Amino acid sequence: MKTFNKLIVKIVQLMPKSLVRVFSNRYIAGDTLKDGVVFVQKLNSKNILATMDVLGEAISTKEEAIEAKNEFIEVLDAIKKYQLKSNISVKASQMGILLDEKFCFEQVEEIVKKAAEDNNYVRLDMEDSTTTDKIINLHNRLREKHQNVGIVVQACLRRTLDDVKRLNAIGTNYRLCKGIYIEPEAISYRAKQEIRDNYLRILREMLTNGNYVGIATHDEFLVKGALAMIQELGIGKDKYEFQMLCGVREDLRDSINKQGHKIRIYVPFGEHWYQYSIRRLQENPQVAGHILKNLFSLK
Repeated sequence: MKTFNKLIVKIVQLMPKSLVRVFSNRYIAGDTLKDGVVFVQKLNSKNILATMDVLGEAISTKEEAIEAKNEFIEVLDAIKKYQLKSNISVKASQMGILLDEKFCFEQVEEIVKKAAEDNNYVRLDMEDSTTTDKIINLHNRLREKHQNVGIVVQACLRRTLDDVKRLNAIGTNYRLCKGIYIEPEAISYRAKQEIRDNYLRILREMLTNGNYVGIATHDEFLVKGALAMIQELGIGKDKYEFQMLCGVREDLRDSINKQGHKIRIYVPFGEHWYQYSIRRLQENPQVAGHILKNLFSLK
């Protein structure tokens, strides 16, 4: 079945975008900022927090990066205007880190300053391993002057535990995820349980050092492991939250919320939905099978 689902992912990638959109609607709030606002308002009404993100990291010019930065400024304005319980998540590649690191720093710092004025917060997404050092360096430079910025780290990478030990020294605010990028085995764990075990090792390192952690996972094994660790270490609810993607494991999301733990949903929106949707397919290939069944009314 696993091989079959992976085959379907390849088939879906060959489909017209209009059909892929059937799948993507599950994972994005819509094309516009208004769509994002409405989606977050619905989450907030359930006492669920959000992280808003404007899709579109595949930029190739500084002009495109500046346009993306301005879109994030608009998102922060909307969060303030509508009193949304949401922060924002930014990709360094979208801000031009592969074009000019100094330029990227200036771009992101403008967003971080704006967020600070609004008493809000900026999360730097982690991307593939070719950018890891650049993004950590960007984060560390920003933290020299600004406290309202944090970073994502990926449990699939062998280096991450050592990165966290260094980042703990500056009181880093984390989102810890498994990681969805396909990396060489020399630098990454590939087996499911290996990644789980490393995730929990990293989480323990973060929590025992007093860091705030966004525990980002849809894996019930890891949710249960995190809850047991929180109880064991006596961690207060002000030191962690659970985080999930839009459209994934809403049953688990609601269960965590009902138990009184803070939970935050990643809410992406924008016209550049295609690449994001394909990444979600690669992460959860079984979903592709459901799409194909729905499209062709198979049982």
